[in-house]
Amino acid sequence: MNPIRRRGTALIVAAATLASCGLAAHAAEWPAAKPISYVVPFTVGGSTDVVGRLLAQKLGDRLQQSVVVENKPGAAGAIGATYVAKAPADGYTLFGGTISTHAINASLYKNLRYDPVKDFEPVSLVATLPNVLLVDPNLGVNSVAELIDLLKREPAKRTFASSGPGTSTHLAGELFADTIGVPLTHVPYKGTPPAMVDVSSGAVTFMFDQMTAALPLLQNGRLKLLAVTTPRRIALAPDTPTMEEAGVPGFQMASWQAVYAPKGTPKAVVDRLSQEISAILKEPDVQEKLGKTMGMELVGSTPEALRDLMASEIPRWAEVVEKSGATVD
Repeated sequence: MNPIRRRGTALIVAAATLASCGLAAHAAEWPAAKPISYVVPFTVGGSTDVVGRLLAQKLGDRLQQSVVVENKPGAAGAIGATYVAKAPADGYTLFGGTISTHAINASLYKNLRYDPVKDFEPVSLVATLPNVLLVDPNLGVNSVAELIDLLKREPAKRTFASSGPGTSTHLAGELFADTIGVPLTHVPYKGTPPAMVDVSSGAVTFMFDQMTAALPLLQNGRLKLLAVTTPRRIALAPDTPTMEEAGVPGFQMASWQAVYAPKGTPKAVVDRLSQEISAILKEPDVQEKLGKTMGMELVGSTPEALRDLMASEIPRWAEVVEKSGATVD
């Protein structure tokens, strides 16, 4: 081999070895250097925020390092996701991802500034969340079949709400409209609370949202629950039919919560986080708060299992987006 080429090859190998040693040393000292940032891409009080704050507290205890929640809401989670995609891959930035940020946005946004697959390391699927179909109790419908009849009679007058363009609540409404063959107008809101208020007042005909968010208005009678979008009935509403049971074959949708890190985060750090999160989700108080009280189905997966979920969810929602014609600039 040419001496110059041989020396160049040796330098490359040496640099790679040093880089590898540096990563190993970093992983070994993590997380002692500084507090960890846990970015929530939605507003305070929503399900992603609740999950994030609970995980931050529990991870802080287990890692013996502060885990600080930062809310960076906007654009169906895209603002927070873009921020984390550009963060150092050193294990000190985590992201509370969802079906919106890591599945739906990939096809819904024309100019998405991050890549859900290429810019992130999957850490763990945290939970799946049932979505529910909600209407105003004074609307005069008591079943999904009656709602569909109303929509077909008065399509021009009827609308559906969502917590924002590109959210799972938006796409659930688009999927429903496509499934029943009725073109409906989408009314986006800045978050779930104002959307639910307008549904409860009759200003908007219906909406899909997570059961956890709907519970207060269901309990005080300001909203009516018609169906759940999961394959099976849920413990929080055992008498409420699934969409399939209610006469809408094939309509299934469950939101999900997951944890990610920036691409290139050391594998040892990712694996440790995945193991700790799985252990946290088995703790009785976490099962009580997120499972029994909020209706989440807790998971705690390997990074590989979360990657596999994304591989199936991204094309699935791309098809829904294409059929509905929904886009966000």
